[in-house]
Amino acid sequence: MTDYKSQLLDRFHNRTAKVGVVGMGYVGLPMAVEFARAGYTVIGQDINADKVAQLNDGISYIGDVPTEVLAPLVQSGKLCATTEIADLADCDAISIAVPTPLRKTKDPDMSYVLSAADAVAEVCHPGLLVVLESTTYPGTTEEIILPRLVHNGLTVGEDVFVAFSPERVDPGNPVYGVHNTPKVVGGVTPACVEVVTALYEPAVEKVVPVSSTAAAEMVKLLENTFRAVNIGLVNEMAIMCQRLGVDVWEVIEAASSKPFGFMPFYPGPGLGGHCIPIDPHYLSWRLRALNYNARFIELASEINTQMPYHVIDLVMDALNDDGKALRGAKVGVLGMAYKRDIDDVRESPALDVFHLLEQKGADVTFSDPHVASVHLPEDRIAESQPLSAEWLAAQDVVVIVTDHRAFDYGFILEHARLVVDTRNATKGYVGRARVVRL
Repeated sequence: MTDYKSQLLDRFHNRTAKVGVVGMGYVGLPMAVEFARAGYTVIGQDINADKVAQLNDGISYIGDVPTEVLAPLVQSGKLCATTEIADLADCDAISIAVPTPLRKTKDPDMSYVLSAADAVAEVCHPGLLVVLESTTYPGTTEEIILPRLVHNGLTVGEDVFVAFSPERVDPGNPVYGVHNTPKVVGGVTPACVEVVTALYEPAVEKVVPVSSTAAAEMVKLLENTFRAVNIGLVNEMAIMCQRLGVDVWEVIEAASSKPFGFMPFYPGPGLGGHCIPIDPHYLSWRLRALNYNARFIELASEINTQMPYHVIDLVMDALNDDGKALRGAKVGVLGMAYKRDIDDVRESPALDVFHLLEQKGADVTFSDPHVASVHLPEDRIAESQPLSAEWLAAQDVVVIVTDHRAFDYGFILEHARLVVDTRNATKGYVGRARVVRL
């Protein structure tokens, strides 16, 4: 009997393995680059032909992957891209990194994972390691991925190896990337854990094995639920402080002086990105099937999703203090990305703020150095405006939703009349504008 485990371990250790990555987005591309930098030959697969063409030209469309890093890998033949899953047929390992969004009902949309699993099953062969990296509910790997790979008689842990390793990408983080963020891995069998650990060890600084795929799936949900719940707490604290006439930012700063027992979280206009607003609902959905109500998750979600409405109330009150109504007012939104210094608008609270302001009858425009345009309801597109003195002066109120470092806050306060600051970005700056903080 062929010892496929030993063959894979040898190929991973001597870097002769060929690795496929399904999904060349915010997760898949950075991982593919680290695999290639480690010495593997990597094939990225994506259904988007434009992305594939850009990658094969050595041009990056992901901010965390500079073109000057990507291009040499493409030119050396270590990394290429394709739209065809068949091109992954001779890979030793395939990583699945496709989106896992929520439906409007806040139930998991597993269509991308199902499609990717079916595609990988078409090229599955003895001696293949398949790793799911897409964030999902506990049980997904064994319930969706595994059956599709062993239906033809292959034995998991002997002929084919199946594992889960949660992505931990933090877009725009200047300190932690794929390489130096510990990689959690869980396998269906102990042999699967051994093989998947060997795959990642050359590409990341530290691998953290856990006992099962379900444990690894739960790790990611705990991480982001922890953040969502604590952000929900501090968002509610911000609302309470506003009612009490207390500066929540001063309170947080003072509380942070305690060297133990406290970790600062900061309020904002709402949650954005693909992970924190979405991942806890995967856990909540899974637990509902077991007749358990994840109360912390549901409450935190309720508070966080209401924050854009709280921002609108702040804007209305600030305008009222100037004797103006929101209807008909010119409102400039600063920042459309979901967090500072990136171009990602997925689930961005700025989109909600923009839409709610329009619903109230305001004339809304935005400026963002990282986002050229955004899609609005009714197939409309809004273009980013230059952050000029003229544009600032023309606004009845400027709302800071995303605190990009590229914004000159002294310049903003000098030329705007009224600023609603949801990120405490203007702290320490002075100007003629009146500032209302979250």
